[in-house]
Parts: sequence; structure tokens; C-alpha cells
Amino acid sequence: MTRLILASQSPARTKLLSHAGIRHEVLVSDVDEDAVQAHYGVTDPHDTALLLARAKAEAVASLPEADGALVIGCDSVFEFDGEAHGKPYTADVARERMLRMSGSMGVLHTGHWLVDCRDTDGGNTDDGGGDITARGSGATLGSVSSAEVHFMDMSAEEIETYIATGEPLQCAGSFTIDGYGGAFIRKVDGDPHTVVGLSISTLRALLSQANVGITELWTGGAIDPADVRAE
Repeated sequence: MTRLILASQSPARTKLLSHAGIRHEVLVSDVDEDAVQAHYGVTDPHDTALLLARAKAEAVASLPEADGALVIGCDSVFEFDGEAHGKPYTADVARERMLRMSGSMGVLHTGHWLVDCRDTDGGNTDDGGGDITARGSGATLGSVSSAEVHFMDMSAEEIETYIATGEPLQCAGSFTIDGYGGAFIRKVDGDPHTVVGLSISTLRALLSQANVGITELWTGGAIDPADVRAE
């Protein structure tokens, strides 16, 4: 059975995978994001998202628990007025950002990095439970999915009430689309899943490059087309 490990503690990402019917495990990395960025120097928001996603995926892939699995790491960075916005952490930073974002538009970049930790030697192997695990590709590859986020005008009172919920403090760009913050988003140009923090279609493309079909990870198992009959 093909295993997928999500290298993220984000409840939104694991919820998204679960709702998409994708079987997965969660194993959190201990990556110091500030240290990673300091090591590689200044990069643009697009590249920063990919860099951090790779760091998380490779950190988890190095753990013994990841042996025999595929690991997907993700990280999101919001680009606004040419600046990279990660998590604000404090109310003051969130307030300053949201006042500027009101009635405006920014781009949410979500980096994805996939590492195939399955055995690359020989043929198919028994995973110990009687299930046959396909030979690994040895792939380590990434991609960034970006989406434009257009905000409605927000009053100072709305911003203060939103900050008081605590939701925007731990979110890239100081907002979510799948929580309270969705009330302030007028439209999204691009994959909405990107704004949540993991693009299912991007994951499918990366898995395909590692010779894995996303249907292999569906909780109901892969569907044989021969079993599908028209009514």
C-alpha cells in the first residue's frame, strides 16, 4: 500500500487532504524557517515558499518513520506590494497588514516538495503486512502554485474583531479562506486550494512524476475502470 506523509502540522492541510479522500499520515518537521531563510539569503516570495517546503519535506524524509513512504512538504508565502508576508504572529503586525490589504489584491504562493522514500533497488516489495509496495522512483521534486487573492474593503472594527479570534496570527498573509477570513475575500484567481495551503492538482502532478497515481491514495483504494458501469 502506498503511504503518503504530510510534513506539516497545519490542520487546514490535513483537513483538505481528508476531504479530498487522500489517505495520509502526519509527521511534523522541526525546521527553523528563519534559520533556513538566513542560510540561503534573500529570495522572492515564490522561491521562499518552495525553499521552505523543500526544507520541511527533506527533514521529515530523513526520519526512520518515513522509510518506504512518499513525503510532501508545503509552505505558503503571501506576496503583497512586492513584499513577502509569512505569519504575523502578533496583533500589531496583522493589523498593519490587513489595513493595507483592505480593498486590494495580493498573491498567495504555496510551495510543494515531494520526496520518494520508497526502496529504489530491485522490484516490488512486501511492506510486512502482506501488501505489495511498488519500487520507488527516488524522486525529489517541487512546484509552486500561486493564486491572486482579491480582498473586500474591511472596516477597522471588522479587522479588530477578526484579530481577536486569533485566526490570522498563525496564517501566511494574516488571513484564511476556509475560516473567518473567508468573509473578506471577494474572489480568487487560481486554484482555491492553493490559498488553503496545499494544491491537490499540484500534488497529483508531483505524484505522477514519481510514477504514482493519486487514485492509489484514495481512502477507498484505486478504482478499476472496468468496475465502473454506466447506468
